[in-house]
Amino acid sequence: MATPSKKTSTPSPQPSKRALLRDPSSEVPSKRKNSAPQLPLLQSSGPFVEGSIVRISMENFLTYDICEVSPGPHLNMIVGANGTGKSSIVCAICLGLAGKPAFMGRADKVGFFVKRGCSRGMVEIELFRASGNLVITREIDVAKNQSFWFINKKSTTQKIVEEKVAALNIQVGNLCQFLPQDKVGEFAKLSKIELLEATEKSIGPPEMHKYHCELKNFREKEKQLETSCKEKTEYLQKMVQRNERYKQDVERFYERKRHLDLIEMLEAKRPWVEYENVRQEYEEVKLVRDRVKEEVRKLKEGQIPITRRIEEMENERHNLEARIKEKATDIKEASQKCKQKQDVIERKDKHIEELQQALIVKQNEELDRQRRIGNTRKMIEDLQNELKTTENCENLQPQIDAITNDLRRIQDEKALCEGEIIDKRRERETLEKEKKSVDDHIVRFDNLMNQKEDKLRQRFRDTYDAVLWLRNNRDKFKQRVCEPIMLTINMKDNKNAKYIENHIPSNDLRAFVFESQEDMEVFLKEVRDNKKLRVNAVIAPKSSYADKAPSRSLNELKQYGFFSYLRELFDAPDPVMSYLCCQYHIHEVPVGTEKTRERIERVIQETRLKQIYTAEEKYVVKTSFYSNKVISSNTSLKVAQFLTVTVDLEQRRHLEEQLKEIHRKLQTVDSGLIALRETSKHLEHKDNELRQKKKELLERKTKKRQLEQKISSKLGSLKLMEQDTCNLEEEERKASTKIKEINVQKAKLVTELTNLIKICTSLHIQKVDLILQNTTVISEKNKLESDYMAASSQLRLTEQHFIELDENRQRLLQKCKELMKRARQVCNLGAEQTLPQEYQTVFQDLPNTLDEIDALLTEERSRASCFTGLNPTIVQEYTKREEEIEQLTEELKGKKVELDQYRENISQVKERWLNPLKELVEKINEKFSNFFSSMQCAGEVDLHTENEEDYDKYGIRIRVKFRSSTQLHELTPHHQSGGERSVSTMLYLMALQELNRCPFRVVDEINQGMDPINERRVFEMVVNTACKENTSQYFFITPKLLQNLPYSEKMTVLFVYNGPHMLEPNRWNLKAFQRRRRRITFTQPS
Repeated sequence: MATPSKKTSTPSPQPSKRALLRDPSSEVPSKRKNSAPQLPLLQSSGPFVEGSIVRISMENFLTYDICEVSPGPHLNMIVGANGTGKSSIVCAICLGLAGKPAFMGRADKVGFFVKRGCSRGMVEIELFRASGNLVITREIDVAKNQSFWFINKKSTTQKIVEEKVAALNIQVGNLCQFLPQDKVGEFAKLSKIELLEATEKSIGPPEMHKYHCELKNFREKEKQLETSCKEKTEYLQKMVQRNERYKQDVERFYERKRHLDLIEMLEAKRPWVEYENVRQEYEEVKLVRDRVKEEVRKLKEGQIPITRRIEEMENERHNLEARIKEKATDIKEASQKCKQKQDVIERKDKHIEELQQALIVKQNEELDRQRRIGNTRKMIEDLQNELKTTENCENLQPQIDAITNDLRRIQDEKALCEGEIIDKRRERETLEKEKKSVDDHIVRFDNLMNQKEDKLRQRFRDTYDAVLWLRNNRDKFKQRVCEPIMLTINMKDNKNAKYIENHIPSNDLRAFVFESQEDMEVFLKEVRDNKKLRVNAVIAPKSSYADKAPSRSLNELKQYGFFSYLRELFDAPDPVMSYLCCQYHIHEVPVGTEKTRERIERVIQETRLKQIYTAEEKYVVKTSFYSNKVISSNTSLKVAQFLTVTVDLEQRRHLEEQLKEIHRKLQTVDSGLIALRETSKHLEHKDNELRQKKKELLERKTKKRQLEQKISSKLGSLKLMEQDTCNLEEEERKASTKIKEINVQKAKLVTELTNLIKICTSLHIQKVDLILQNTTVISEKNKLESDYMAASSQLRLTEQHFIELDENRQRLLQKCKELMKRARQVCNLGAEQTLPQEYQTVFQDLPNTLDEIDALLTEERSRASCFTGLNPTIVQEYTKREEEIEQLTEELKGKKVELDQYRENISQVKERWLNPLKELVEKINEKFSNFFSSMQCAGEVDLHTENEEDYDKYGIRIRVKFRSSTQLHELTPHHQSGGERSVSTMLYLMALQELNRCPFRVVDEINQGMDPINERRVFEMVVNTACKENTSQYFFITPKLLQNLPYSEKMTVLFVYNGPHMLEPNRWNLKAFQRRRRRITFTQPS
């Protein structure tokens, strides 16, 4: 049976679907067998039991427009071909009773269960109740994916519906009660623990599962309490042991504390003793200080007469020094006048020297003028001789003009050549720019190709390594080998890449395409066998399919929104395109738009295409094997990953050809540039030669004129030098006269200087006399000052002694205060408090000297130091542990009491749970074994656990044997075949049937995997078990039945038909059909 994600039916003139129900009133009369059940677990009123389904109504639900199903109270067999809508009824039961979509294993959203093209759907379930039937309605909104609930036509919430359903013991999520088609395989996958839980919920008393849960919780609490008691007991023992170890240390700690207390009192008394000693010392220093102070006063009175005499001598010394300064001033003025006279005499000597030097200079200038005149005359004579030898240069002008014309012609040729070079350079720059642009385009193409290769390397590293090997070894192959399809495909528009990637499997996208079988074997041997790379390879068809025309023209399909076939969406090498057309028919698969999706039913019906792509979905169309109807499935398109990068290979080849042409033009331009540069170099060389020749001719032409100009210039200079004459005798006479006058002035100045020197000598004698008198005064004054200094030294020593004594007194006073303060602080006394009596009492028994106190302190400290390794925290921890031990002992007693209570509770609950559970499992085992025995097989059900106390590990174990030669094996998803698992599942459910307290059971297509023999046996058991009185309602869904099966009059057979000639729902009248049938029967001849 096809199960696509969505169903689309073949359109027909009347597209509604309808389930034809068998009316119980039309059954053939027969005797009813009434058999009371062994376990009256269900309340019943008439044929229906409490919670049975009386009516199922569907509107716009899956395959149905409008449908109403009225099941019978016992076995309901729903029969119909695959795809007609049998499982839709199962889905309606589940969703209508507040089940989750995941229970059916079909879809995860409730909106997917509404018929395609409809915005809303409805399911209505009517449940039997003795107090009045319960009608539950669920309306489904597709757009919002929401449900609206009603009970007896009144709006309500899903939670209230779930409570109502649970109150009737309906469990659509329990595989023992509700087994949809897509969950049949999961029953065998249930673990023993899950099977026990499902069985408890399904057939056990309501309190059984509750007791089981309580037992698991109690056992978990018991384990926690046992662990806690064990940990606390171990911890308590460790703490007691630790305190015993530290008890001796605590006693030693207190002994050490007594020594420390004595040390504390000694240290408290010591500051008081220190204070008293310092106070006595202070009084002694104060008496000595007062005595020294009197001595200082007497020394100061003895220094007063000496001070007065020193002042008188100091005044006399000041007067003498003033007179010495006056004489020094007079001496200075006389000395300055002598200096002035000496300066004038020196200036006169200097003037004489200057006159003599000027005369010597004029003599030297005259000698130099005579020498220059001689040199100039010699140069003129040499220039005149050279001028005579110079030839006539008038015939050189024609040669100069000819060279000038040649130079002008060569300059024109050079300009033309330079212009051509500039043109060639511009042409080369243009070509270089074009080359760079083309290179950039090629690099961009290569980057895009690299992106594709990077994706290949990241996802399929082996394939990427094989590509690298192929590129280096193409010479090993005889025919063309194409790289992986994902690298060779080039999308024309990368938006369409998703269609190609969804159509071509990933294994083929990374496959290499070969044209030769031999080449492919060489490739696979090297890559797979030698290099151990996992790669795929395919062979292109011998005859090309690449250009094969589609069976239908695209113009015919454009009316449905199709715009292209897959083949036209990309470019690829001919072998790749041929392989894809042959293998995946890409030339036959059209691609449409959103318009196509909107008309999809019409497209499927009219085009008969096998595969269709819309904007976001892929449709696969098949024909049903049973009904010959068209069935389509659709899937959402995955996002493209590999082909989104587009590389235009044709444009890249065009760019490569363009690049080759540019290289050829560049070579031509470079050759032309080399030739032009050689020509320019030759012209430059020739130009230089002509310029040198012209320069030589011009120099020869201008040489005579230059010689004539030089001779004229030298004659002018000679004339000027001859005119510039000097009379040396006259100059010597004038200089002699001036020197005589200066010597007369100099003699007068020497006489004046001699007189000034005599005056200066007299002043110096007077000054020396005054200095001697001043020295005598200073000597007497120094003697007095020496006596004064001796007395002052004695005074300073005495004062220093006084200051030291005073400072010592201050220091002792401050020390007394500090010692008093420290002593009070040690005893914790305030500023005005006296020493307490208890201190005075203790201090009387202690030594009174510092030495004795220090000796006793040392002794006590030595004794205290003997107690090493003691830590004050040990005593604190010891005391704290004593408290914790007491507290922990009380807690442990409470935990043990609580543990005993939990064990008592476990014992009581276990008795109420385990004994009924064992009886229940034994009943299930009895019925299960009987069912298997009737099939000549063996099977048993037992309660399995590894540890009786682990209540969360209890489970139901099913063991079966289908052949006499084998042993019983546990039912697992792997050991038995699919048919054997189906038989075992069905028989287990039948074993639960008579014990079941649930109102109905649903089993969908469980007989599909059974062989005919087992199917017949199981069917007989189902009929016999489900058709007993007071058993729960049973729904058995199957697409096929064997011939000549036994049927019971209590069965209700529901046939589901589906076809283009079905009546519309509003014209369906079952009673009218039955009446017509009876009339036809009565009118037939006997």
